[in-house]
Amino acid sequence: MCVAQVFSLTGFASFPTLLPQLQPAWGMSNSEAGLVSGMFFGGYLLAVPLLSGLTDRRDARIIYFASSLIAAAALVGMAVFARGFASGLLFQFLLGVGVAGNYMPGLRALADNTSGVAQSRATSFYTAIFGVGTSLSIVQAGWIGSVISPQAAFAFAAVGPIVAGAMVLWGLPKRTPAPHVAHNMLDFRPVLAQRGVRPYMFGYGVHCWELFGSRSWLVAFLVFAQSQGGASWLVLSPVAVAAIANLIGPPSSIAGNELALRFGRRRVVWIAMLASGIGSALFGFSASLPWIAVALFATLHMALVMGDSSAMTAAVVTGADPRIRGATLAFHSMLGFGAGLVSPLVFGVILDAAGGQGNVGAWGAAYASLGVLAVGYAILLARGR
Repeated sequence: MCVAQVFSLTGFASFPTLLPQLQPAWGMSNSEAGLVSGMFFGGYLLAVPLLSGLTDRRDARIIYFASSLIAAAALVGMAVFARGFASGLLFQFLLGVGVAGNYMPGLRALADNTSGVAQSRATSFYTAIFGVGTSLSIVQAGWIGSVISPQAAFAFAAVGPIVAGAMVLWGLPKRTPAPHVAHNMLDFRPVLAQRGVRPYMFGYGVHCWELFGSRSWLVAFLVFAQSQGGASWLVLSPVAVAAIANLIGPPSSIAGNELALRFGRRRVVWIAMLASGIGSALFGFSASLPWIAVALFATLHMALVMGDSSAMTAAVVTGADPRIRGATLAFHSMLGFGAGLVSPLVFGVILDAAGGQGNVGAWGAAYASLGVLAVGYAILLARGR
């Protein structure tokens, strides 16, 4: 399932990675380019409650396979038919729908075939590997786009979801879902009634607010920090530092879940969230430090941010009522990706309002907006609220 997830994400970062080539070719303004990029999340948020909730009623393998075909068709559309703003919107939206039917339904399929501690660890690895898939998506899109063409990069990426869908459909045993709780798939009251998982679903929203906000602006911040720090023996570029920092995320996420199994989930989550929140509040002000210090801080910061990710998702998977596990994962994912959609925008607004990208204080204020929610959540969770 982890390998299948990597294949399912081959097109995840294609458009943002190829944007420097596509924006002038398609004659898009910055606002239009941003809207096309964000339309992926629009498709994801619209589809995930339906597709993930449907796994309470149908075999998750079938939903996964059908969604893989949608994702592949969207990437073929980007390669063959997309030639401007409107067509880009359409196919990015469809790609978001396809990934929505892969990520959480895939986790449901994995959970249906595991139990106990093995289920928690499987969830940890599955959610952590998302970062590996996105990193490889960036690498393959950037390389093929520069060597051949952006269209070739999209076409190559379309193969991944087909491979993933075939692996899941024929590689997992057929499952008949348990008799579901009779409720509308868009009625999340039974989900919210689960007191044991509720804190971790909302905590995941806070986590994604911090993660996606930081990840979206990390390269831009590192470019600014490198210009401030002067010459350094560290020759790594801002893009390379960002890539290394993101690759630290998966092992950190897995380690966080292992610590949660040993020392208690609530304790580990609130400590990790408090540490990452404080790190976010300080990170933006580090731009004036030497470049080597900023690079190390960036890596540490991403490790802290990812430290509670798997622990919270594993809590939701293992603690959810199996009859509404799909709906629970749908709500969990909606909170996370919804926060990820809004957070980078709020970050940019604060950055502009506080003085712009050339101001250390502005970066500090913008990153602090990510950390304040994490610190607040950690305090509430530590107090049992």
